[in-house]
Amino acid sequence: MSRIAKNPVSVPEGVKINLEADELVVQGKCGKLSLALSSEVEVKFNDGQLNVVAIGSSRRANAMSGTFRALIANMVKGVSDGFERKLQLIGVGYRAQAQGKSLNLSLGFSHPVVYEMPEGVTVHTPSQTEIVLSGADKQALGQVAAEIRSFRSPEPYKGKGVRYIDEIVVLKEAKKK
Repeated sequence: MSRIAKNPVSVPEGVKINLEADELVVQGKCGKLSLALSSEVEVKFNDGQLNVVAIGSSRRANAMSGTFRALIANMVKGVSDGFERKLQLIGVGYRAQAQGKSLNLSLGFSHPVVYEMPEGVTVHTPSQTEIVLSGADKQALGQVAAEIRSFRSPEPYKGKGVRYIDEIVVLKEAKKK
């Protein structure tokens, strides 16, 4: 059995678990998430804890049990607390502005970039150079952050572009004369 899958997922108060044969639905104050279960794992819910057990002793079933345990733990944390991802704009004239469900970016192009937020992800901009994304689904939140970053990735000479708050960009040395 996977070492990760051996640890049970504790379910806090206020989180409802609906476990069916092939689907797990987790509902809390931050939203509702569902996960289609694999035929290689079995999820058991008792005493406020979720346990993931591999069906069979194959290597794939062992790996899937650890994967599904991590996915379920992220779902429980997402619906109870939520996730947050922060981005930073570095560069002269680079600005961001949240307007409802869309994000307007000025990234040095001849046109503004307008990004529509998917369902379940919210955006707000505390300042013109900061973007804060939040939501219950960790995977969707990371995908949105990666797509926004891909509009203008940090370049290696001056470090200008969109980057994560905790990201370190190693700058290259300029050409010497």
